[in-house]
Amino acid sequence: MNIIKLDATDSTNVYLRRLSAAKELEDYTVVMSKTQSSGKGQMGTSWQSESGKNLTCSVFKKVTCVGNDEQFYLSVATSLAIFKALKHFSIPQLKIKWPNDILSANRKICGILIENVIKNGKMSAAILGIGLNVNQAEFGNLHSASSLKLITGVHYDLDEILHQIILQLRNYESLIMDRAFTTLKEEYETHLFRVHKPSTFKTTKGELLMGFIKGVSDHGKLQVMLEDEVLKEFDLKELKLLY
Repeated sequence: MNIIKLDATDSTNVYLRRLSAAKELEDYTVVMSKTQSSGKGQMGTSWQSESGKNLTCSVFKKVTCVGNDEQFYLSVATSLAIFKALKHFSIPQLKIKWPNDILSANRKICGILIENVIKNGKMSAAILGIGLNVNQAEFGNLHSASSLKLITGVHYDLDEILHQIILQLRNYESLIMDRAFTTLKEEYETHLFRVHKPSTFKTTKGELLMGFIKGVSDHGKLQVMLEDEVLKEFDLKELKLLY
């Protein structure tokens, strides 16, 4: 495993993509940065992080056995790997909030952004961007955010956490290689935030919906049983789960 440590960059995902375009990278090449000036989240959002306090990194993962229509399972495997790594450090009340935020005690502690590397129309690699709140203690107006230190009172070593995440990524890679997608999906749904519980959702049109999360489809859409007993699927651009 090759680890590149930076004091600052615009985005570890962008840095790693530029690097992969310039030369052949070793599998599990990791870029860590104390500061990101343009850290990216889902749907074009920014990721705010106090310098040196958190794990902000990207992992270059070669992928040849996943079709373009099966990319959701990379997100599932990455979410489960981080979930399992945090279990190793005894972080309590962990859940995965669709599609791939990690929560502890209903507060967001980790965001994941996966960007695919396509060659000749097929996926050849993926860049796994991870933003994990570790030792940061202040989040301003972000009331839904927290960190490992705030939750447990423990100060963590970022390198130790990274190595545990990589270990778990390698474990889940074997399931991807074996195409054990049903196993991955079942484990993911077991840890899904608010699964089988009455929940409130907001559509992109501003409409509020009530329903029960039943699971996810093979393409990563959220399956919600609405009040009229109709099971409907939504993608990330269509629906937001409210706290």
